[in-house]
Amino acid sequence: MKRTHLMTAAAATVVALAIGWVAGQATAAQPHMQNALDSLNTAKSELQVATRNKGGHRATALRLVNQAIGETEAGIAVGGD
Repeated sequence: MKRTHLMTAAAATVVALAIGWVAGQATAAQPHMQNALDSLNTAKSELQVATRNKGGHRATALRLVNQAIGETEAGIAVGGD
């Protein structure tokens, strides 16, 4: 039984590493998209800690940045330059 668990854990580790490698290759091939994603995540962090009383504009900007993050991630997933 122990051997089965060890084999399962080893297989899961190999799969996780392979997925990480593939994701890394997709990201590495798209430095501009990755840079944009990093900038959007920084903007999101700044908006989250900004003073809340902005007449609803901070909340709208945060919603739009979240949408842009999703679109950028989708673009990276599709691939290409």
